[in-house]
Amino acid sequence: MSRTVLLLNGPNLNLLGTRETEVYGTTTLDDIVAGIEAHAATFDVAVESYQSNIEGELIDRLHAARGTVDGVVFNPGAFTHYSYALRDAIAATDLPVIETHLSNVHAREEFRHRTVLAAVCLGVVAGFGPDSYRVAFDALVRHLDT
Repeated sequence: MSRTVLLLNGPNLNLLGTRETEVYGTTTLDDIVAGIEAHAATFDVAVESYQSNIEGELIDRLHAARGTVDGVVFNPGAFTHYSYALRDAIAATDLPVIETHLSNVHAREEFRHRTVLAAVCLGVVAGFGPDSYRVAFDALVRHLDT
């Protein structure tokens, strides 16, 4: 495969499919990853997947991505709203990162309306459920092709 995309997922996303299904649906993270892997194969793109509930582990994975992947689709979960450490890690990688969310964070609680990560990301995709990942992946691949 000529390119590699990291599918990075933050806290509580390991509980998808059973967690707040009225907000996040019943699709599991494994289902999302499998769908992206199958979709990516049509573009000759490899997918690496990583999930952690620990901020420092996500930072370490972003650091490790430097020079090993071409871009990142990142659902940082609640870290979106306050993790300046993740913001700095994204900026330090110099990789194109697309921030991704299952729900429309702007239609939810007030504290979810702010993202401290968006300013250092290529873009933000939110509100399309599991399709948010595919939209973000497609946008990232188009960006890599330019």
